[in-house]
Amino acid sequence: MGIIYNADNGIFHLQSKKTSYIFQVDHRGYLVHLHWGRKITDSDLTQFLPIVERPFSPMTDPDEPYFSLDVVAQEYPGYGTSDFRQPAYQIQFDNGTTAAELLYQSHRIVPGKPRLEGLPATYVESDTEANTLEITLLDPVSNMEICLSYTVYESFDAIVRSTRFTNQGKQPVRLLRALSASVDFHHKSMEWIQLSGAWAKERWMHRKSLAPGIQSVESRRGASSHQHNPFIALVEPTTTEDHGDAYGFSLVYSGNFLASIEVNQFQTTRISMGINPFDFNWLLEPCKTFQAPEVVMVYSSEGLGGMSRQYHKIYRTRLSRGKYRDQVRPILVNNWEATYFDFNQEKIVSLADEAKNLGIELFVLDDGWFGKRNNDRTSLGDWFVNLEKLPNGLSGLAKELNERDLQFGVWLEPEMISVDSELYRAHPDWCLHLPDRRRTEGRFQLILDLSRQDVCDALIENLSGVLSTAPINYVKWDMNRNMTEIGSACLPPERQRETAHRYMLGLYRVLDTITERFPHILFESCSGGGGRFDPGMLYYMPQTWTSDNSDAIERLKIQYGTSLVYPISAMGSHVTAVPNHQVHRITPLSTRGNVALSGNFGYELDLTKMTLDEKELVKEQISKCKEVRDLTFNGDFYRLSSPFEGNETAWMFVSEEQDEALVFWIKVLAEPAEPLRRLQLRGLDPSAVYVEQSLGLTMHGDTLMYAGVQVPVTAGDFQSVSWRFRRL
Repeated sequence: MGIIYNADNGIFHLQSKKTSYIFQVDHRGYLVHLHWGRKITDSDLTQFLPIVERPFSPMTDPDEPYFSLDVVAQEYPGYGTSDFRQPAYQIQFDNGTTAAELLYQSHRIVPGKPRLEGLPATYVESDTEANTLEITLLDPVSNMEICLSYTVYESFDAIVRSTRFTNQGKQPVRLLRALSASVDFHHKSMEWIQLSGAWAKERWMHRKSLAPGIQSVESRRGASSHQHNPFIALVEPTTTEDHGDAYGFSLVYSGNFLASIEVNQFQTTRISMGINPFDFNWLLEPCKTFQAPEVVMVYSSEGLGGMSRQYHKIYRTRLSRGKYRDQVRPILVNNWEATYFDFNQEKIVSLADEAKNLGIELFVLDDGWFGKRNNDRTSLGDWFVNLEKLPNGLSGLAKELNERDLQFGVWLEPEMISVDSELYRAHPDWCLHLPDRRRTEGRFQLILDLSRQDVCDALIENLSGVLSTAPINYVKWDMNRNMTEIGSACLPPERQRETAHRYMLGLYRVLDTITERFPHILFESCSGGGGRFDPGMLYYMPQTWTSDNSDAIERLKIQYGTSLVYPISAMGSHVTAVPNHQVHRITPLSTRGNVALSGNFGYELDLTKMTLDEKELVKEQISKCKEVRDLTFNGDFYRLSSPFEGNETAWMFVSEEQDEALVFWIKVLAEPAEPLRRLQLRGLDPSAVYVEQSLGLTMHGDTLMYAGVQVPVTAGDFQSVSWRFRRL
């Protein structure tokens, strides 16, 4: 395993446990892609190099009439020198031209994984965990240099790619397109999967066949967005959860992105991923570098489930960081849907009393505790306590909660500024804006210009002040609008189109500083729910509020789709009131609990208005969560039945040792003459004997997986069942 280089034929063979990734430096200096997929023995795959005449595909050398870049599978293609497909890079030189040809110069193989300057990225804790190949390409005309980085992990079937640009010339250049990775496949007989939706219905799975031309998902909103996620997968038409080839591409970035697929005239397929070239332009001065974010590429021959479990492991253990990376998360209650902006200390304490009695561990004070924040029209940026609501401040409230053995958390929306705020009146130029243009508001707010160092420094200072005033254990970091009028008062005209990316670099610097200053705090990312659920944010905050839509039935599709790439440990999932505040559906408390248990568990309702029977069920749910949360946090996740394909949904968790399993089944609508169902489980030890903890049912693992477990007939809509198995 690792990285093997054959100097005789210029072939690089990158190997993980079950994967081979092979490419060659040909005699011209081009990087030619040969294979990515199931692990193979042979490295010399030059038989696959195309030697065929293609009319209207220009030759790069008259002495080699059968060679054209328009036909060759490449590692990092450009445009304008005979390849007509979408390029990975495009550079504008001082003479206005944009055609460049970067050729192999050198390479090095280093142990471990070098850090990406200023960007979130996967990492190693020891250099023995991975090897990294760095290949230097050079354009001999302009002296523009590109470094392609490939990291191969010992324990994961992942290839992690990133790209760094260095201007070694004497004149400034402009990066018009600086994608992180490109992969060419030799055929188009595949389907692609995207995670798309909208606010309150994020990351629904969409699967469709490839077609000639370009198909893509992207964000132009300044965030990864509710609408599309920076992830796509390519699968064979026959690929299922358990069988078949699956290729995943996940961008570790939180801003504007592009994930693009092009099927060309010869029925080959090119995948490109990175920062969205739309409205992007980076002025690169001589001797300066530009680092693109990384793409985590996962191949599995064991279907979508195998691909997902690889992503779950690497993102849970080698992307997330800090104290809470390996710790199960506290059970919380958030006051938002119980009170909205209308609360005082007495109301909060009454909720805390109920929380304590039910066994909850963390109380989160949501929006409305600062400035004059009695609605969403004011006070963002004024991070001082509203003493009319909390006369003893955050520290006084935290003291009362701590006396009840509850941890204390707060909601913040640090990146935003209200027009009606002391901060805006003092610094109206601190927001993103364009000169002489109106300032479009979203939710009555503007966005702080984090491309500016002075704004970032002030934000760090303000946040540090808030988080130092009380024993705060948790922060919900929200971001409730997307970018418009993207410009900065501190950037010259030639750099205005750098603003969106410079904003992300500024945000990452703020997050890095704050999370390092307050390592004891559990940070949860939020953007109107799941509008910025991406690997970039997981690097700083180990969990994300999955969606503002907390309805248990809607969450089936949201959480199911999210699980395609993101670990369960990253998903915030709460039991909320009925009728649900988003879709007004009434679902049983037991079903709401079963869905929320498949995530970071909590409540978001008025505990004081629950009946005695409901409180008893809540106590049971909390007790169950404390028993199984290590399993749901660290266990292998298997999707058993898809909410996108029928009336029922099922999934399960299996411990690494295969000695414990937790299974959930949810039915959406009641049906007459309901069929008798068997649910086949996954991931168990076939030879082991398991006991179901409630029924006392004893069965072998092979029986549970190949014959199944009987699903009881349930009456009514929105019913659910759970099983818990332990090895005998």
